[in-house]
Amino acid sequence: MKDQTTRQSGAPSFAELFAPKILTVLREGYGPVQLRADAIAGLTVAIVALPLSMAIAIASGATPAQGLYTAIVGGFLVSLLGGSRFQIGGPAGAFIVLVAATVAQHGMEGLILATFLSGLMMAAAGFLRLGAFIKFIPYPVTVGFTAGIAVIIFASQVRELFGLTLENEPGELLAKVPALWDARASVTPAALGVSVATVTVILALRRWRPHWPGMLIAVGVAAAATAMLTLPVQTIGTKFGGIPSSLPTPSLPSLSTEAILAVLPAAMSFTLLGAIESLLSAVVADGMTGRRHRSNCELVAQGAANIGSSLFGGFCVTGTIARTATNVRAGAHGPVAGMLHATFLLLFMLVAAPLASYIPLAALAGVLAVVAWNMIEKSAIAILVRSGWGEATVLGATFFLTIFRDLTEAIVVGFALGSVLFIHRMSRTTDVVTDSAFVGRDEADTAHPRGEYHEEQAQNPDVVIYRITGALFFGATASIGSVLDRIQETHKALIVDFSSVPFLDSTGANMIEGLAHKAQKQGVALWLTGASRDIQRVFATHGLKPPWVHYANTVDEAVAQVRDLASTDK
Repeated sequence: MKDQTTRQSGAPSFAELFAPKILTVLREGYGPVQLRADAIAGLTVAIVALPLSMAIAIASGATPAQGLYTAIVGGFLVSLLGGSRFQIGGPAGAFIVLVAATVAQHGMEGLILATFLSGLMMAAAGFLRLGAFIKFIPYPVTVGFTAGIAVIIFASQVRELFGLTLENEPGELLAKVPALWDARASVTPAALGVSVATVTVILALRRWRPHWPGMLIAVGVAAAATAMLTLPVQTIGTKFGGIPSSLPTPSLPSLSTEAILAVLPAAMSFTLLGAIESLLSAVVADGMTGRRHRSNCELVAQGAANIGSSLFGGFCVTGTIARTATNVRAGAHGPVAGMLHATFLLLFMLVAAPLASYIPLAALAGVLAVVAWNMIEKSAIAILVRSGWGEATVLGATFFLTIFRDLTEAIVVGFALGSVLFIHRMSRTTDVVTDSAFVGRDEADTAHPRGEYHEEQAQNPDVVIYRITGALFFGATASIGSVLDRIQETHKALIVDFSSVPFLDSTGANMIEGLAHKAQKQGVALWLTGASRDIQRVFATHGLKPPWVHYANTVDEAVAQVRDLASTDK
């Protein structure tokens, strides 16, 4: 009965909100043609994800095998359960900073536990329908922290790019740069040559053969050259002993209270960044395809993916913008493409795992250097800087806090600054109009929605009429309240018109309540006109009911009632 009522009211039911997109695709009809399109797209994405997953894992302080576990298990679950048709899940460059810091502070077991807890939090956020609120992160904040992460990623790869000998590399950028400079004499020419060649091949193929898998080809060429020429560079085999040829047995992380409390801040950071990245990626896919994702369903899927990844020894999973865009451009039909991408990665582990031992770390560092450069949205930064001091301040604060402080702190401060900027601008759009000065600024007739002019209103000194335009919320109440407080005992009635007020919050209603108290003490009747049902409901909650205040649909109706009351008193 409840579901029927919900459906009749137009609101989606629980099942409709959280049904994975794969069910939608299957209901539409799925056959060999759609399977072929998804298989091609899945293979294309797997080719892109293979070197990236290992490179991101190594940069994060994990093993390349863990990067593949994350892409396989997490990527499969994101596509199977997600609310986006085209989302590709896996390890993301945006997490490198947080993951590396967590490994350094809590070890690998702490990272896996934080990933598990993050999955629970993200699923809970989805079921609580908080997905819509994640979208309110200001654009300058996302551009700023993404650029900051890119700088940190590049700085973390300098040692491998140049083949430097550095035993204890500091984590903080301010300490890392001097340490890298002090180790400049230990540059390995072979490593530098491999990294430069890798970047060159990627960029060349991107320009002249954009449809070829540039990253995989570059890494393959580097691995072949390293093996045949026996170059003196570190490889996955020499540092990690290669990668296993199968998935590990799933197991729960240690769930002791002490361990949970220790990694809880990291888990909360993973949850916040994962939700932002995943929903941004889903929005990008929507823009490319004209489809619409279900944000809360997507959060639940991301939560399940992180739980699954942690059970197999992986780390943070999120929606990846570059791989999702590749999936769309490759002609994917639906979520099966993402599931097949994970399957192809698993096949690589089963068949070609020994070959990964020859991949030089300098080549993977070159891949991440290109990824870091692509993460910086150069055109968006230029536009935001030109947009004004407000956007530039939010962008700069988020960027520098990401680099020199902490990513979570950067997002919180950036969001706070963006909110204050929005409040300031919204407050300036709210205005209150009453009798104008004899000499004033020239305006068009349509400048303010004043309505029809009536001589009797202007000729009645006992009635003061105010018209508020714009949202009456906490950011605007100070300026509006100072004008409304100018009522005098000589007035018999005060009319406040709300016909141009789209929104009223509790602070605005409290200000009107104070005005009603003042009007009652001075014997002035207060009339509220043109208020919508929602605004009237807020008024009623604050006790603004007759006989304290009077309501009318229009100013004309209120003036007529004031005139009738005056004649009755006579």
